Amino acid sequence: MAKALPIMFQGTHSDAGKSVIATAFCRMFAQDGWKTAPFKSQNMSLNSYVTPDGKEIGRAQGIQAEAAGVAARVEMNPILIKPSREHESQIVVLGKPYGNMQAFAYRNEFFDQGLAVIRQSLETLMNEYDRLVIEGAGSPAEVNLNDRELVNMRIARLANAPVVLIGDIERGGVFASLVGTLSLLEPEDRKRVIGVIINKFRGDVSLLKPGLDWFEQHTGVPVLGVVPYLPDLTIDAEDSLSLERFASSVGGEEAIDIAVIRCPKIANFTDIDPLLAEPDCRVRLVTHVGELGEPDVIVLPGSKNTIEDLIYMKKRGLASRIVSLVNEGKARVVGLCGGYQMLGAVIRDPYGVETPLLEVKGLGLLPIETTLERTKITIRTEGMLTWAGERFSVQGYEIHMGRSAPLPGYAPLIEADGRHEGAKHSDERVLGTYMHDLFHNDAFRTAFFNNIRRQKGIAPSGVRLFRSLKEKAFDRLAAHVREHVDVGRIEQMMRQFQRL
Repeated sequence: MAKALPIMFQGTHSDAGKSVIATAFCRMFAQDGWKTAPFKSQNMSLNSYVTPDGKEIGRAQGIQAEAAGVAARVEMNPILIKPSREHESQIVVLGKPYGNMQAFAYRNEFFDQGLAVIRQSLETLMNEYDRLVIEGAGSPAEVNLNDRELVNMRIARLANAPVVLIGDIERGGVFASLVGTLSLLEPEDRKRVIGVIINKFRGDVSLLKPGLDWFEQHTGVPVLGVVPYLPDLTIDAEDSLSLERFASSVGGEEAIDIAVIRCPKIANFTDIDPLLAEPDCRVRLVTHVGELGEPDVIVLPGSKNTIEDLIYMKKRGLASRIVSLVNEGKARVVGLCGGYQMLGAVIRDPYGVETPLLEVKGLGLLPIETTLERTKITIRTEGMLTWAGERFSVQGYEIHMGRSAPLPGYAPLIEADGRHEGAKHSDERVLGTYMHDLFHNDAFRTAFFNNIRRQKGIAPSGVRLFRSLKEKAFDRLAAHVREHVDVGRIEQMMRQFQRL
């Protein structure tokens, strides 16, 4: 018999806060002594996480595993969907690429296979853990999709899990969205909803009470909590909608200006989260050359379609302007994964992995050439990074579909596992690497920005431990949710639900 006690969090829409609330419960259950696992049957995201055994899952479930204090594993997110081209996505099953599929084919041809993988993963986790925190996706009220959905109420039924519905009041219309969602559920599924949480509230909760009373009387569903908006939470985000927390224009009083190029297929954008730990740095998103200005640092993040994003940069004038800023000595550039590939001389695609184009010229700022391949590389990476006359121990992970070969003038950035990884410009103003989480390495990040501070006449900063900030953020989030959500009542209802 399965021993785990499950709870499922669903939302009225994407980015309602399901991932954050689920993360909080992973931490709370772990704090209370329960061996806890997160679970999301099917995740659509370009933010990935590499498990200790070198497999790929959605980043949210990896972070939730960290919050629970357990190692991430593929069963926690058995199916990951990574949009790559228009109407086409790469399907990752149990941590490995299954193939590229269009939405119609996935829905009609993969359903039975996907359901079997999900069921087995769910059973495995239910047998090995005490608590299972399950996250849905989008909304359970997508009536056009419900007959073959693999992530909301069908999963609640498989796990026999009660459901807490989350509504985001920040966007407005929270009562309409909650009532509308409940009204569109099948009667048996509605009975699974043990309550709702209103998320991201700002203001005086007493002004909300008449609405809460009305909601409970109208629906018969209890409000289990109203969670105030929690600013400056140092926990990786999953949805690209969360990128809006970054600035998008030139200006500000911060001493160091960091421009992050936001291309349409941006991936693993959590690489830039540690930059927020630097209080004198301003991180802003740039989509057009007119927004670029003359930043101190330009970051080219990862991409799920490097060639398409490189063409996007060229059409918008960003590529040529970045090259000019480097040549004029006005900016440093850091390329991560797909951004690293863009910095080289050429990207070749002989197998049509990303586009029908056989090759496209890169920015020519690093002496490498890249060939895209059919086989995806997903590994954990540790090594020694050499920069500015110092050596730094670094660790991270790699997820990429190509290999980059050195050209004359090549200088490696990292020595990892007996191989050279990444590259740097002769004056070290341009760095590139396949290693995600580069800036999560505190000693290197501090030295990198202190070098800029000294050049700008600013006092150097001490080392800020980003990973410890994340641990503190998990505790802060858990305390915040405990204060504003009736967690005891939810646990009581979880036990009662299993006896029904």
